[in-house]
Amino acid sequence: MPTIKKVYRVLVAVPIWLACAALFLLMLLTFSDVILRSSFDAPIEAATELTRILVAVMVFAVMPHISVQGGHIAVDLTDGFFEKLGLTRFRDGLILILSGAMLFWPVAQVWTLAERTRGYGDVTEYLGMPQYLTMWFIASGVTLAAVAMVISGLLALFAPRFLKEFQA
Repeated sequence: MPTIKKVYRVLVAVPIWLACAALFLLMLLTFSDVILRSSFDAPIEAATELTRILVAVMVFAVMPHISVQGGHIAVDLTDGFFEKLGLTRFRDGLILILSGAMLFWPVAQVWTLAERTRGYGDVTEYLGMPQYLTMWFIASGVTLAAVAMVISGLLALFAPRFLKEFQA
């Protein structure tokens, strides 16, 4: 079990570090673009394009982790009610399963759009980078989030100790 836990922790950490790297690159890009634009009247031509790509990487790299860890904004109007009835675990598991299941329609749509973009051969304006690569990354992030949410929901309902052990 310790080996599985180590592998799990590495698999969780990789997308987070990828998002951190994207944020750092975005910071460097913005700083450089402002300095070049202000001082030398020479902006980075592809800055907008790179910003869009890096923001997509940041958001969709951590989406599975945020979804499973409960990092979304939540309204806790019914928490007291569910706690009194002892149904908090049931509510959380059900919400994760339903939310993950609802993501499967957007997953299908994003994969379809990515394949359509690949078929058309669309590329970015300045860099000439195939647009489907970014779309595949987005689709992968949403797919992993959906699968992770359903699995976490099932574990919350049927094996809460196992789920808590891996989240600790």
